[in-house]
Amino acid sequence: MIGVLGAGAFGTALAVALARDGRKVMLWGRNDETMAEMARTRQTARLPGVTLPESIEITADLPRTAKAETLLLSVPMQTLSAVLGSIDSSLEGQKLVACCKGIDLTTTTGPSHVIAHAKPGALPAILTGPSFAADIARGLPTALTLACEDAEAGLVLQHVLSTKTLRLYRSLDVTGAEVGGALKNVMAIACGACIGAGLGDSARAALMTRGFAEMTRLAVHLGAKPETITGLSGLGDLALTCTSDLSRNYRYGQSLGRAEGFDPSVTVEGAATARAVTALATREGIAMPISAVVAGLTEGRVTIAEALDELLSRPLKEE
Repeated sequence: MIGVLGAGAFGTALAVALARDGRKVMLWGRNDETMAEMARTRQTARLPGVTLPESIEITADLPRTAKAETLLLSVPMQTLSAVLGSIDSSLEGQKLVACCKGIDLTTTTGPSHVIAHAKPGALPAILTGPSFAADIARGLPTALTLACEDAEAGLVLQHVLSTKTLRLYRSLDVTGAEVGGALKNVMAIACGACIGAGLGDSARAALMTRGFAEMTRLAVHLGAKPETITGLSGLGDLALTCTSDLSRNYRYGQSLGRAEGFDPSVTVEGAATARAVTALATREGIAMPISAVVAGLTEGRVTIAEALDELLSRPLKEE
């Protein structure tokens, strides 16, 4: 049995893909009425036009779902600790796969560290990479990184979670996978703001390239392998989310660039991550100017014009 915690678009899409491939899946959400409606209609507004297979057990019963041998944690990064804390069981020996991307504001750590702290007896892993929920739910080909420091457990998870259209590549580099997944959201906000402000595609390309350099710099400093950042969880995810209106972080950046409001009910992981990574980079002495500018934009401390001036006035140097 696979338990999916989080009935948002991504968690539901994973449940749909796994169920279609013959897996037994339980999908948990915190709202009783919402989950009851999903169970009755087999539909969700998060994935218009997608019918949830009858084999998915849809529930608001957290203790029961948490008994699954493998748990996919598809809740926002900033709520991950609270969700794990609300589970009374120790989850000893269970595989906990974080499907959220970000850095915790309180601890400035990634999801694997949050899992290890909340449930030290569990086995943490990371599922990340270039993917939109709608594509996964529709059965379109998608490739992701599955990172787990336990090689044997990673191999088991790779086979359990791969489907005919969802291809998982194994990695032992959890840190690299986490940093790539977290920072691509920050860079997506920057690129969205760039296009929203009318600065053009050339400026976006520059932001993506220099943003990739920031991602690599921090990841390597924290002990990651550079090749992880050039893979699906880094460069692949960066390319997708910095160029598509389907990316919530990119759309949020566009709204900043246009000085427009943005739906507060939409989770934008990159906003909190920008603040968390800026604090982390300052503490570690790592230069991350784009991340710092995005943090300023999301907090309303700097304008687009000021952000542009700050980046363009940096000293000239070799690439």
